[in-house]
Amino acid sequence: MTSKRLAGKSALITGGASGVGRATAIRFADEGAAHIGLYDLNPENLANVAQEIRDRGSSPLTFQADVTSREQCQAAVDAVVATAGRLDILVANAAVDGSATFLEMTEDEWHRVIKVNLTSSFILGQMAARAMVADDKGGCILYTASISGMGASEGDVHYGVSKAGVINLVQTMALELVKQKVRVNCVSPGPLDTPLSRALLGSDEAMERAREHFPLVPMGRLGLPEEIAAAYAYLASSDGAFTTGQNLVIDGGMSASVFLSPEGLFDE
Repeated sequence: MTSKRLAGKSALITGGASGVGRATAIRFADEGAAHIGLYDLNPENLANVAQEIRDRGSSPLTFQADVTSREQCQAAVDAVVATAGRLDILVANAAVDGSATFLEMTEDEWHRVIKVNLTSSFILGQMAARAMVADDKGGCILYTASISGMGASEGDVHYGVSKAGVINLVQTMALELVKQKVRVNCVSPGPLDTPLSRALLGSDEAMERAREHFPLVPMGRLGLPEEIAAAYAYLASSDGAFTTGQNLVIDGGMSASVFLSPEGLFDE
């Protein structure tokens, strides 16, 4: 049985209608969160996750909105504060990706990914922090970074740079906000079983193969959204009260390896 470490808390989760965002919303509800704001562009998925939250005894708020809109971000923060009395937790999880080599990448593609993944992280984090500081009770701000922000991968420079920026943003925010009782951390997942991964792999068949055997990860599989959600539940709770400015890597051992054995990399 899940503990109730977030009993009575309020949260806002971007990208909350699928993948890590959905799993985190459900975990927070299971942990007793009273009000959970779901921020996403997909109205059907928003409605489905809202019902899952409601079934677990939490009150959902849904925002069909774009994280690149300052006005829509502020409206969501204000709505959670107005409904719950305050904002305790922000999970800035929404992200986009793409594929283009460094020589071929256009400025438009660069700016698209940076704007969603990094600029919106700064804007929403600042809004949430201001709301948390205003009532002198502090709070917890969490970001989905990536192991792509800790090293390079071909054809993905905009994504990697955006996630490296998120990791540094977390460190800076943590130092500047610690006296205001706001903790700031991020999680860097490895390859996950999410709709975004499915889109990048290109087919359901490729996704099924990756679920069963993913040789780039020492554990040999894709990570699960629920495994990232469990980390967020820890970081958002009193169990993580002495944790700030940290990047928690959850990647099945991928970042621990320098070289994979030929057998592990090429076996069918």
